[in-house]
Parts: sequence; structure tokens; C-alpha cells
Amino acid sequence: MPHTFFLVLRRLRRPLIILISVYAVSTLGLTLIPGIDGEGQPWKMDFFHAFYFVSFMGSTIGFGEIPYPFTDGQRLWTLASIYTTVTAWLYAIGSMISLLQQPAFQTALTRGSFVREVRRVRQPFYLICGFGDTGQALVEALNDYGHRCVALDIDQNRLNILELQNLPNSVPSLCADTQNPEVLIDAGVNNKRCNGLIALTNDDSVNLKIAITGKLLNQNLSITCRVEDDDMAANMDSFGTDHLVNPYKLFSDQLSQAFDSPSIHLLSRWLTAAPGAALSDPLFPPKGRWLLCGYGRFGKALEQVLLQAGNQVTIIEADPELTKAPESTIVGRGTEASTLEAGAIRSAVGLIAGTDHDANNLSIIMTAKMLNPDLFIIGRQNQSTHKPLFSTVGADIIANPTQIIAHEILSRVVTPLTSEFLRRVRNHDHTWASRLISRIAGVVSDEVPHIWQVRINRLDTPAVRALLRSGGTVTLREILEDTTHLYPTLRCLPLLLKRGDEWMVLPELTTALQPHDRVLFCGHPSARHQLQNTLDHDSLLHLARTGKSAPDGALWRWMVEHFTGRKQQS
Repeated sequence: MPHTFFLVLRRLRRPLIILISVYAVSTLGLTLIPGIDGEGQPWKMDFFHAFYFVSFMGSTIGFGEIPYPFTDGQRLWTLASIYTTVTAWLYAIGSMISLLQQPAFQTALTRGSFVREVRRVRQPFYLICGFGDTGQALVEALNDYGHRCVALDIDQNRLNILELQNLPNSVPSLCADTQNPEVLIDAGVNNKRCNGLIALTNDDSVNLKIAITGKLLNQNLSITCRVEDDDMAANMDSFGTDHLVNPYKLFSDQLSQAFDSPSIHLLSRWLTAAPGAALSDPLFPPKGRWLLCGYGRFGKALEQVLLQAGNQVTIIEADPELTKAPESTIVGRGTEASTLEAGAIRSAVGLIAGTDHDANNLSIIMTAKMLNPDLFIIGRQNQSTHKPLFSTVGADIIANPTQIIAHEILSRVVTPLTSEFLRRVRNHDHTWASRLISRIAGVVSDEVPHIWQVRINRLDTPAVRALLRSGGTVTLREILEDTTHLYPTLRCLPLLLKRGDEWMVLPELTTALQPHDRVLFCGHPSARHQLQNTLDHDSLLHLARTGKSAPDGALWRWMVEHFTGRKQQS
């Protein structure tokens, strides 16, 4: 705001000086020119009346000659003052209009309003740098979970989408260079309520600078960066970037899981899918010879997975010298039937359309399905707006970097225990994962399970914490009792319990809770609200543990204790 104020003074300095000078000279002239009072005696106007007259004269209101009729000299001076003051006002108003139209002034006003809006955010928030497809998906998902966000982007057209989104919480946004430290400071990077800085631009070098700036301005801030280049990832990791999200590596890990353990892969998809998504079926990618169209970073990552799983890979690349493709590479885009025929498409078991152009990927898939309808197809979707096209093209797996990054960051932000759980279940066998999938399917409907975590403390679980402090005990089985009696137990499962340095995967329901325990649950959305009510209210917790309703309120408790005591005495 001070910057805007001084900008106004600097741009309006000359009009203001001229306007003040004209008013001063006009006022002075009226005090010097003699007049005649009502009795015909000489009279001079004082400064107060002179300034009062010039004020309404200059604005052309015209209240008349006061306090006495003017002499010819006073009228002549008034006539000259009218034209000079009106001209000065026109010049000043024109300068003000010109100032309002200047981009620099509009930017200053917008930035000042943005700073004030960020300061008015009273809840913890996340600072999102980069509001492309990934940023939009992440902000929308975080809002659905009740988390506040602040968005920065260099393109105003992207930020305008916020006006069209029906988000439950407002999102302060600013079009500015996210690499500028002053912009990050205005956005609240060193605000005590800033929970984390998330860099999601499509330029690794920009994300690197954002991460460095964030660490220098707030060393305690959690920083998450999108990164696609391995060298950039190593650079970011060297100074302590908390989370590095590489969409190509994440997808290649998922594909490796699908080859090694389809059940673990399905479990991971269910637990990291967007809320409200339909339950998906397990995928069984075949082993044999695959065609890989596009040998960029995405293609190279998937080539390693395919080879490690015992497959053969035929590469099709339009510019093998640029991508440093192997000598056996077939030169072409893969959109032509002749190129696919040169790769022996009819004898292949799978195809990956992995170029950085969605139109080419769609063309590759459609042409390949015509030549070999039995292919297992993986398609890369680069832009979220093309989702309807990829949904109907018939690919078995769609690799959408936007959704991959958003889901990964969302799981780390909303339920950090999810990533730890998925890491720990990778070593379990197919039978174990299949049983867990069956249990999850038994507590949800047709949508993916809702994921949430609970921390045993005074703020999040007051009823349980009070019971433990009084010397009582409570188990997982007891808090999962359905106090509405619609079901035997709540429609959810405890997946992971963290107690100090100890991790319990699928903890037993007989496990007694302790202070500061963190528990990861999955299940039906309604179960979360019921469970939280039980953890918050003493009466519901007592009902869940004993099956009996407890008196709620001081008066009822006194009456129960009083009459119970009288019965025992009698």
C-alpha cells in the first residue's frame, strides 16, 4: 500500500502543484481587491471567506457573491479565476484518469489488494507456484479437503479460471514472476500460517529457484517441487527440498508394480485416486514385445521398466539424434501405419504412445488398434482438456502427468501416512494384497475409499485423550463401534498406526491407543464423520465402549449419581 500511495504522489505531483497554486493565487487576489459592504463602506474579504468562495467557484457550483455584492474589480478577478480553476481541475482529472489506466498503477493496486487478502487468511494455507493444469487440479482437491491455498502464476489467463471454479474457500491469487523473492514474501512464504511451498511450473530451473528462495526465506517451511530432470532433482535434494515429484518416475514405478504385483498396484490406485472416482479393476499388462513411440524422458523411464520385467522393446522415435535413441530405433512418429508395420505391430503385445503431443498420441493409438486390436495400450495425456478424447480412445492405461503429480502431492499433504503405508506394503505378496482389497471393497460402495488420518491428542480427539489421562483404556475395536447401530462396526479399516518410531501395518483391532498415536484409516466417507464424533464426545465414546448411554451434561450426571447412591444406600 505505501508503494501505491507514493506512486500516486509521484504521478500526480505536477497536477496537484498547479491546482494548489491556482487556488492560492485566486484566494490571495480576492483578499487584496477591495470591495464595498452593505453600508457602502470599503471592505476586504478575509482568507476564510476568500477560500470558501474559490472552493465552490472552482467546482462551478456557484452560490453567488458573498457576503456582499462584488465590485467590478472583484468580478473581473472572479472571471479570470473561474477559467483558471476549471482548467486546473480538467488537467488534474485527466491526469488521474491516465494514472488509473496505466498498467504499473493497476499492478500496484492488484498487488496491494493481494497482500491484504493473504494477511486476512487465518487458517493454515499452502502456497502454490504455477497454476497450470496441475496447479488447478491440486488447488481444487485441497479445497475439497478444507485446506486454504494461495496461487501464483505468470499467466493471468490461468488465474482467471479461479473465478469460474466453485470453490468452498476463496483463493488469493497474483499474476507475477514466481522467481521474485519479493513476490513470494507478499504471498506469505514467511508467514507462520504457511504450511508449505509447492512449485508446479513446467520449468525445472524455475522450480529450482523457487525452492532455493523458499528455503532461504523460511528454513522451517516444507517445500515440494515438480521435477523431470535427474540432474535438477539432485540439485534440489542437495539443499534439503522435502519432496521431489517426478511424474515419469512415479508412473514407471506404478507400471513396474502392475507387472510384479497387480494386487499391490490396484491397492495403490485405490488409495491415491481422486475422491469420488469409481473403483477400478486390476490391470495385467502382458509380457512380450512392446512398441514404444517417443523416446523422451517418459519413454526412457518406461523402457527400463519393460526391460526389467523381461519384455523386449522396439523403439519408434521421430528424432533419434536429439533423444539419443539406440541404433535399432525405427525413425518415425508412429502415427503412420507404415511406421508401425515396420515395428511389427501385429506381433506385439503392447504399445506405448508416449510423445509430448496429444494429437500424435491419439493418432498412434487409433492406428495401432486398427492394425492389432488385441494390443495392451498405454497412452500419455499431456493436457487435461483432452481428457474426453483419451477416455474414448480405448487405451488400457492413461498416463496423465497432471493427475499423477496432483494425487502424489495431495496424499503427502492431506494424509502423509498414505505414502508410508504404500511403501511398506510393496514387499507383501499377492494373497495378502488380495485379502486387503476384498476387505476394503466390503466397506465402500462403488467409489474409491476415503482416506484420512487421526492423531490422538487434546485438540483432535478430546474424548479419547481425556479418557487416557484419567487412566482408562480404549482400543481400535471400541472406537470403531457404530453408535447408530446401523452396522456392527463403522465402514472403515485402520491401515497403519505410527507410535513413536514404531509402525504397525494393519494393526489389530485389540490394539490399545496411546497419546500421540497417528492412525491411517480408509473407508466410506460417512464413517469418517461418525468416527470423529465418537472421538470428540465423551458420551458417544462411552456408548461405543460399553454399549450403554452415558448422561450428557453436568445436571444429568449429578442426578444419575445422586439417585444411584440413594438406591445403593437403601
